[in-house]
Amino acid sequence: MSVEKKNEENTPQQSNEEKKKKVRAEILSWVEVIVVAVVLALFIDNVIIINATIPSGSMEKTIMTGDRIIGARFLYWFNDPARGDIVVFKYPIDEAKGLNTKFIKRVIGLPGETVEIKDGAVYIDGDKLEEDYINGTWVVENDGYRFDVPEDHYLMLGDNRNNSSDARYWPSLALKEGVTDNVEEALTFSYVQRKKILGKALFCYWPFRDFGSLYS
Repeated sequence: MSVEKKNEENTPQQSNEEKKKKVRAEILSWVEVIVVAVVLALFIDNVIIINATIPSGSMEKTIMTGDRIIGARFLYWFNDPARGDIVVFKYPIDEAKGLNTKFIKRVIGLPGETVEIKDGAVYIDGDKLEEDYINGTWVVENDGYRFDVPEDHYLMLGDNRNNSSDARYWPSLALKEGVTDNVEEALTFSYVQRKKILGKALFCYWPFRDFGSLYS
């Protein structure tokens, strides 16, 4: 009796099909890795941290024009901003116009406080605020301001007081740019609502000469 020996080797057509399957599986695995990496990066950048390039000199000498900084969104998940924090927030005037412009300034006034600017100094509820971070001698718009910070809002000023678009100017800009024609309403643009604060800026990572904490 003869026994027919089965051919265990794959035909050329079968080998080609297996190769194609392996290539498709390899491509699919790489696509999955890339998708996961992109989603993770977006999640981290939009939920956990802030990565920003500074376009102006309003925070000099603390942050220079062109510096790249990292901030943390999660620090304000359970804690409120404190005076002296450098924060990234939605610019109130542009937000009212449907734009998504982000500003970076220093928190000066807290909810419920009265902030006054007199003779080149800031006073919080009558007490002078010591500010060793101001860039040079403050001579521009350094007198005659009073802010009664509403609850759930914060007052922001730039460290470069002589060249900073901040709470001192926003009411007049709101009127000038047509956001409102009501003076009382314009005054509300001096303040940033708590939920509009995106996170706390922590350190500069580029250029290397400016590398380090923003609070040292």
